[in-house]
Amino acid sequence: MTRHGKNCTAGAVYTYHEKKKDTAASGYGTQSIRLGKNAIKDFDCCCLTLQPCQDPVVTPDGYLYEKQAILEYILHQKTEIAKKMKAYEKQKQAQKSNSQFESKSEERERVERFKIRENSIVSKPINPFTSGQSKETEKSRTDSSSETSLASSAASSSQSLPSFWIPSLTPEAKPTLLKKPSKAVLCPMSGRPIKMNDLITVRFTPLDPSLDRVALLTRQDRYVCSVTRDVLGNSVPCAVLRPSGNVVTLECVERLIKKDMIDPVTGDKLTDKDIVTLQRGGTGFAASGVDLCAKEARPVMQV
Repeated sequence: MTRHGKNCTAGAVYTYHEKKKDTAASGYGTQSIRLGKNAIKDFDCCCLTLQPCQDPVVTPDGYLYEKQAILEYILHQKTEIAKKMKAYEKQKQAQKSNSQFESKSEERERVERFKIRENSIVSKPINPFTSGQSKETEKSRTDSSSETSLASSAASSSQSLPSFWIPSLTPEAKPTLLKKPSKAVLCPMSGRPIKMNDLITVRFTPLDPSLDRVALLTRQDRYVCSVTRDVLGNSVPCAVLRPSGNVVTLECVERLIKKDMIDPVTGDKLTDKDIVTLQRGGTGFAASGVDLCAKEARPVMQV
């Protein structure tokens, strides 16, 4: 295999590096990149706003949110669900009315057919001089009714088909049926149902209580464990105690709390559900339970 120069274009070999470079420049194919430390949120940042939390709350799955942001999200999702439910009920009523109209039209057609059959039974002698005129009048009536039906169908098609190149507006296209929406509000991170009552208030212990919020946010090490006073960060697994909301390290949980199952700060009794593991970001060096590879799926050219 020949060696290529940086700008060599006369070679007969298409190397892997050139193929990757052309693929990235063409805009086709899935692109992947490894995230660095600057692209990962800190453990005390909201999963929605990606900013340090001022009034933090955590879900039972361990995802941290700003209280105002997650409440606005839940209210927005509830309004969207109400709109979808209203549209579904409207569609249901329309289907019910259409079925009733079809049943009535079938009954009406059955009655008309019965009338036609009954009228064909003649009890009086037919006058041969008026039968031809009656046939001609009937034929003219049927022609006029067919013309009016064609005109009405053309008008309806022109109203329902303003753009013939749109697939959803073609005569063969059927209206999309709405499915009944779920009334449960899902967590934006875990995808599980979430309620306002399930949110747990979190109380971080600052490293220096004398600092105000602005001075505290400018520091890299902001919070410590409420029991052992170890500095918290993305590289330190943490947990939230549900009754008090204090944040402690998992090492403290394993060595101290799980022996007696008592909160060391408040003295409250704890259960396994009261210890919520806090989800944190990666460190840039190791995954730490977080996928650090971002992928973007783009169109692929197929032969």
